[in-house]
Amino acid sequence: MKDVAIHRVGVRAGLTPRNEPYWSVPLSVNESLGFRKIGPDRGSWVARLKKDGRRTYKALGADSETFGFPQAREAARKWFEGLEQGVTGKDTTVTDACEEYVKNQRDKKKEATAHDAQKRFERVVYKSTLGKVKLSDLRKHHLRTWIDAQEMTAASLARTFTALRAALNAAVRNELVSVTAKQSWTGLELPEVPDNRRTLFLDLTQRRALLAAATGGLRDLLEGAMLTGCRAGELTSATCSQFDARTGTMKFKGKTGTRIVPLSPPALALFKRLSKGKLPLAFLFTRDDRKPWAHSDWDELVRDAAKAANLPAGACLYSLRHSFITEAISRGLSILDVARLVGTSMMMIEKHYCQFVHSVALERLSKVVMT
Repeated sequence: MKDVAIHRVGVRAGLTPRNEPYWSVPLSVNESLGFRKIGPDRGSWVARLKKDGRRTYKALGADSETFGFPQAREAARKWFEGLEQGVTGKDTTVTDACEEYVKNQRDKKKEATAHDAQKRFERVVYKSTLGKVKLSDLRKHHLRTWIDAQEMTAASLARTFTALRAALNAAVRNELVSVTAKQSWTGLELPEVPDNRRTLFLDLTQRRALLAAATGGLRDLLEGAMLTGCRAGELTSATCSQFDARTGTMKFKGKTGTRIVPLSPPALALFKRLSKGKLPLAFLFTRDDRKPWAHSDWDELVRDAAKAANLPAGACLYSLRHSFITEAISRGLSILDVARLVGTSMMMIEKHYCQFVHSVALERLSKVVMT
């Protein structure tokens, strides 16, 4: 079949509509770009690969002012490169890649990672315009537009983008898209993440307002964090067997190991209530449906409660841990005591709470008679 100069607009306009595309001079051996004339003023671009006696076709998109011969030729070349690299050729979207990533994490028994990623994708990817974009068409401007549209803290955006990037990288490794697609998200700059996780202090009035805005299992979890300063995972993984009502202590298990800490009267009352009538291996803190809390299950619920309580932007469950540590130091507890209570090192306390440590030390020093 005769090659046609489809790179010329005038030639394309004069072609007769037909189902079989008009083919240009091959881009390379067995690699061709064609133009299918659909109507007097309509047409679309098609790529064709001949290999092992078979012909494989790829619809590239409709002809337009912004997608003419140069753009179609570039799209065809990327498709050919992808096939050469083993890409399946399926029109995988960003949503497809994210869903596959979550599934793979669960297959690897990484439930916490899978759950956290799924929650993030459900909130801001699956129903977004970005989620519908094919990986082969993904460009930096798609991601920048998505980033600009997010209404979340810089820290939360960074964690969400990390999960998204992991899903996109996995799609490349699994040959769902060409490796050249990585240039769309490689080197993409995010808003600077301030170190503000330990700067939002909630005073007693604010903490009580947050508690009043919550109900059920969320209220219990918030109260537990307020009264102990524990990390969320230490509370949600705690079982009744870890609570000793006789000695008024609780054994917490976290990333720094296991520690046994004394409970204040309000905390003791809370843990007695939560453990009443439960078996030793039952979880103390559960959701309203009586199921265990999974990672990040509480994020949106805490945000809603914080908003209802008119708390500052960025208030989260971690803010209660920060507030507990700040309050404890300000009330005169030693760095060693606070470190043991919340399961961290004295060095970390001094690093992030030095202003409070110095303030308490100065107050005590003023009471020392030197002369």
